[in-house]
Amino acid sequence: MNIHIQARSFALTDSLREYIERRLRFALGWADDRLRQISVRLSDENGPRGGEDKRCRIQITLRGAPSVVIDDTEADLYVAIDRAADRAGRSVARRLERQRDYRQGPSPATTPADPITLSLR
Repeated sequence: MNIHIQARSFALTDSLREYIERRLRFALGWADDRLRQISVRLSDENGPRGGEDKRCRIQITLRGAPSVVIDDTEADLYVAIDRAADRAGRSVARRLERQRDYRQGPSPATTPADPITLSLR
Protein backbone atom coordinates (compact mmCIF):
# COMPACT_ATOMS: atom_id res chain seq x y z
CA MET A 1 0.00 0.00 0.00
CA ASN A 2 1.57 3.26 -1.17
CA ILE A 3 0.67 5.99 1.36
CA HIS A 4 1.79 9.64 1.12
CA ILE A 5 1.15 11.81 4.18
CA GLN A 6 1.49 15.60 4.33
CA ALA A 7 0.83 17.97 7.21
CA ARG A 8 0.22 21.70 6.91
CA SER A 9 0.65 24.18 9.76
CA PHE A 10 2.04 21.62 12.21
CA ALA A 11 4.79 19.00 12.41
CA LEU A 12 4.09 15.43 11.36
CA THR A 13 5.46 13.19 14.10
CA ASP A 14 6.52 9.58 13.60
CA SER A 15 3.80 8.38 15.98
CA LEU A 16 1.12 10.27 14.02
CA ARG A 17 2.45 8.85 10.74
CA GLU A 18 2.38 5.30 12.17
CA TYR A 19 -1.15 5.83 13.50
CA ILE A 20 -2.41 6.95 10.08
CA GLU A 21 -0.74 4.04 8.30
CA ARG A 22 -2.15 1.54 10.82
CA ARG A 23 -5.70 2.93 10.48
CA LEU A 24 -5.56 2.91 6.67
CA ARG A 25 -4.16 -0.62 6.53
CA PHE A 26 -6.98 -1.76 8.81
CA ALA A 27 -9.68 0.02 6.76
CA LEU A 28 -8.31 -0.71 3.28
CA GLY A 29 -5.99 -3.71 3.59
CA TRP A 30 -8.57 -6.00 1.99
CA ALA A 31 -8.39 -3.91 -1.24
CA ASP A 32 -4.61 -3.49 -1.36
CA ASP A 33 -4.28 -5.03 -4.84
CA ARG A 34 -6.88 -2.56 -6.23
CA LEU A 35 -5.26 0.60 -4.80
CA ARG A 36 -2.63 2.61 -6.64
CA GLN A 37 -1.96 5.33 -4.13
CA ILE A 38 -3.35 6.89 -0.97
CA SER A 39 -2.68 10.56 -0.24
CA VAL A 40 -3.42 11.95 3.22
CA ARG A 41 -3.36 15.69 3.91
CA LEU A 42 -3.66 16.94 7.46
CA SER A 43 -4.20 20.57 8.37
CA ASP A 44 -5.14 22.80 11.27
CA GLU A 45 -7.45 25.34 9.65
CA ASN A 46 -7.68 27.82 12.55
CA GLY A 47 -4.19 27.35 13.97
CA PRO A 48 -3.90 28.07 17.71
CA ARG A 49 -7.43 29.53 17.94
CA GLY A 50 -8.89 26.03 18.37
CA GLY A 51 -12.35 24.77 17.45
CA GLU A 52 -13.46 22.11 15.02
CA ASP A 53 -10.68 22.76 12.61
CA LYS A 54 -8.46 19.67 12.37
CA ARG A 55 -8.92 18.43 8.85
CA CYS A 56 -8.05 15.04 7.34
CA ARG A 57 -8.40 14.64 3.58
CA ILE A 58 -7.82 11.21 2.07
CA GLN A 59 -7.60 10.69 -1.69
CA ILE A 60 -7.47 7.12 -2.92
CA THR A 61 -6.47 6.38 -6.50
CA LEU A 62 -7.90 3.05 -7.66
CA ARG A 63 -6.89 0.82 -10.54
CA GLY A 64 -9.51 1.04 -13.29
CA ALA A 65 -11.98 3.19 -11.34
CA PRO A 66 -12.40 6.86 -10.43
CA SER A 67 -10.63 8.18 -7.34
CA VAL A 68 -12.31 8.37 -3.95
CA VAL A 69 -11.91 11.54 -1.87
CA ILE A 70 -12.90 11.70 1.79
CA ASP A 71 -12.75 14.89 3.85
CA ASP A 72 -13.42 15.12 7.58
CA THR A 73 -13.05 18.01 10.03
CA GLU A 74 -13.14 17.57 13.80
CA ALA A 75 -11.85 19.23 16.98
CA ASP A 76 -9.53 16.25 17.57
CA LEU A 77 -7.16 15.25 14.76
CA TYR A 78 -7.22 11.57 15.74
CA VAL A 79 -11.02 11.52 15.54
CA ALA A 80 -10.86 13.13 12.09
CA ILE A 81 -8.36 10.46 10.96
CA ASP A 82 -10.50 7.63 12.37
CA ARG A 83 -13.72 8.86 10.77
CA ALA A 84 -12.06 9.56 7.42
CA ALA A 85 -10.39 6.13 7.35
CA ASP A 86 -13.67 4.36 8.19
CA ARG A 87 -15.54 6.31 5.52
CA ALA A 88 -12.75 5.61 3.02
CA GLY A 89 -13.09 1.87 3.58
CA ARG A 90 -16.85 1.97 3.02
CA SER A 91 -16.56 4.27 -0.02
CA VAL A 92 -13.93 2.11 -1.70
CA ALA A 93 -16.07 -0.99 -1.10
CA ARG A 94 -19.08 0.71 -2.73
CA ARG A 95 -17.02 1.99 -5.66
CA LEU A 96 -15.51 -1.42 -6.37
CA GLU A 97 -18.90 -3.13 -5.99
CA ARG A 98 -20.45 -0.74 -8.53
CA GLN A 99 -17.53 -1.32 -10.88
CA ARG A 100 -17.93 -5.11 -10.55
CA ASP A 101 -21.69 -4.88 -11.14
CA TYR A 102 -21.21 -2.64 -14.16
CA ARG A 103 -18.71 -5.03 -15.78
CA GLN A 104 -20.93 -8.08 -15.21
CA GLY A 105 -24.03 -6.46 -16.62
CA PRO A 106 -27.55 -7.06 -15.32
CA SER A 107 -27.99 -10.12 -13.17
CA PRO A 108 -30.10 -13.02 -14.53
CA ALA A 109 -32.69 -12.40 -11.81
CA THR A 110 -33.50 -8.97 -13.28
CA THR A 111 -33.90 -10.12 -16.90
CA PRO A 112 -36.94 -12.22 -17.70
CA ALA A 113 -36.27 -15.74 -18.96
CA ASP A 114 -39.33 -15.78 -21.20
CA PRO A 115 -40.53 -12.68 -22.99
CA ILE A 116 -43.98 -11.55 -21.96
CA THR A 117 -46.39 -10.92 -24.77
CA LEU A 118 -49.50 -8.90 -24.32
CA SER A 119 -52.45 -9.23 -26.58
CA LEU A 120 -55.02 -6.54 -26.85
CA ARG A 121 -58.50 -7.63 -27.88
